[in-house]
Formats: sequence, structure tokens, C-alpha cells
Amino acid sequence: MHLHHTALSLALFIGLGTSQVSCAQKKIETMNKKDQVVALLRSIETGEAGPVSVINPNQYIQHNLGAADGLAGFGALLQQLPKGSAKVNTVRAFGDGEYVFTHTDYNFFGPKIGFDVFRFENGQIVEHWDNLQEKPTTANPSGHTMLDGPTQAADADKTETNKALVKSFVDDILVNGRMEKLTGYFNGDSYSQHNPQIGDGLSGLGAALEAMAKKGITMKYDKIHKVLGEGNFVLVVSEGTFGGKPTSFYDLFRVESGRIAEHWDTIETIPAKAEWKNNNGKF
Repeated sequence: MHLHHTALSLALFIGLGTSQVSCAQKKIETMNKKDQVVALLRSIETGEAGPVSVINPNQYIQHNLGAADGLAGFGALLQQLPKGSAKVNTVRAFGDGEYVFTHTDYNFFGPKIGFDVFRFENGQIVEHWDNLQEKPTTANPSGHTMLDGPTQAADADKTETNKALVKSFVDDILVNGRMEKLTGYFNGDSYSQHNPQIGDGLSGLGAALEAMAKKGITMKYDKIHKVLGEGNFVLVVSEGTFGGKPTSFYDLFRVESGRIAEHWDTIETIPAKAEWKNNNGKF
């Protein structure tokens, strides 16, 4: 595989010579998909050229609405970053067939927590989705951050079962509000919560929903777009409204013994279409 001139141009554009590009490209080609994605994200901070070669330069469909389509759009976004400002620490990376999804601590135009989803085709990345939320400065009511907790997948043989369980939970509870089914998805009040506003357990969830209702803040899930999983970790990508604004919800769940045991999420407002840098949509 030769590095296409567009990818090469991007690498040179961020200040690397052709020999650096060639050596780094050979290294990236020997990695598995998850490691390739982690290296690609890391290169936002380091400026390393090789990881960029995993992106198909002729087809890179971008769903981050703040970036123009294609590899050139990715490069233009990187150019806008203040020099030396980018920090990238990917805490979780999981694979599901041709998809890799990651959970990352960013400084990317300010501190953010983000989920990224990449789709591979013929060994190269051809599509990208993400969801970014401003990183809080304090822990949540139970002392958790948006990123702490287990990072390695287990129960590889239960991937499809766990995906079905989590999809059913989101559909029943978050989309359709069938609250009578809520307790069936959990082991009592044993539930670790990483949302910045919500404490652990179903009791913490109930208290947060009550507080939101008092303030007149509504959260509505309308549609599930993706369910991706590896073992006991499942990511659900959904669309809805939060406080009346069109919103993208990314929810990561950890399943234990057939029950939901832990939850991380990011919530991002979808900008008005007039502000989009590409026409691919958020989903």
C-alpha cells in the first residue's frame, strides 16, 4: 500500500519529511485496528505522520459537523489548533467488526471528553463519528470522573447478548419511558455512574431526574442509531433532545452477570444546519 499524495500532503502540511512518513507508515500497517485508531488519535497531539496513512484519502466521510469532509477537512481542523495545545489520552478502545470505538480525554479547543467511532473498509478508515462534551472540573456526586473505572473488555463470548440487553434498555427506558421495566436491568442499587451530574445507583438516577424536572429540563431520546460492543462494554449512539435542543447522546455501558453495572456518557448539542462544515449529518 502506498501513501496517497493527499495523505502525504497532509503529513507534510503538519511539518514532517517524506522519510519520516514512510517509516511511520510501515509501523502503522503492522498494528491491529484498535491500535491504529489509538495511534491516529495520539497523532493529533504529537504530529506524527504515519497514523494518518490508515485513513483512506479518497473516501473519508466526516460526521463531526465542525470539520469539512474528507482528509483535507481533517487537516484543516488540525491547522486551526493553537500550536502545542492538543492533548490526547485514549482511555478505552474497543472493536466490533469493522468498527472501532474509543473513549478519550482531550484538550481539543479546550478540555473535553469524547467518544469516537471509526469504520474500516478494506483495511482503511473510511468514516468517522464523534461526540464531545466539555470536561467538568469536579467529580460527580459519587466522586467519579467521566473516565475512571474499568478499561478492559471481558466476556468476549457474550458480546451479542450484551448488545441486545443494552439496546433493549435504551429502547425501553430512554426512548419509550417504560419505567416499570427499569429495575429488571440492574442488580438492585448497584450501579456506578460517571455522568457529571448524577450519583451512583438507581437512587442517584432518580434524584437527578427529579432535580431536572423541577428545573423544567427535559431529556428525550427519539432514535437509536448504532449499538456497538466488545464483550461486556456496549456503546449506544442515539438522537433526541435535551432542554429542547437537538442532541446527540453517546452512552457506554458495562454489563456484569446479565445486568447493567456501569455507565459513561457524553451529550452534545447538534448545531443548526447552517453551521455545519459538511452535509453528512451527525449520525
